[in-house]
Amino acid sequence: MSAYPITSTIVVVLAAVAALTIYLVRTGRLRLPAGLAGAAGAGPGKDFTHTIVAYQNMGYTEFEHAMADLARRDPAVRKTEVSGGKNDRGLDVLVHLHSGDRYLLQCKRWKGRVGSEEVMKINGTYRDIHSCVGAAIITTSAFTADAERTNAMLPKALRLIDGRGLARWASGGRPPWA
Repeated sequence: MSAYPITSTIVVVLAAVAALTIYLVRTGRLRLPAGLAGAAGAGPGKDFTHTIVAYQNMGYTEFEHAMADLARRDPAVRKTEVSGGKNDRGLDVLVHLHSGDRYLLQCKRWKGRVGSEEVMKINGTYRDIHSCVGAAIITTSAFTADAERTNAMLPKALRLIDGRGLARWASGGRPPWA
């Protein structure tokens, strides 16, 4: 270190900054843009096991649990509850935020497009039945144009997350409640 004091000091400082950045990304306290998070190969920004193809190949229950796991990566989330199944009244995953708010996730691991009837169903239950401040429909496929038009007419639109949006979220993008 004495032969090159300035260079050595710079290297030590850069190493410390890199270590701190990796720590903050892994703990979810720092979100890098998806490209950088993937390049860093660390933390919630990089998910090697849950590509969109992997999500499409999951069973319904497995997909619901994967969405709960994905939600738990957000530091704003206190806990999640999976409650999907018959007669779930549109609730597959209930997200409890540290703020005290609750957020509903409806998971659709479908090959076909999700239609407006699903938008109307979730809009009709998330506030009054499940006491949530917001809701998202997450699909591995896409939404029909009618579903998007119906959603746009709502006083408080739902978050419609298609396969591409899901891939962005899984790669470190913003969660539906952010």
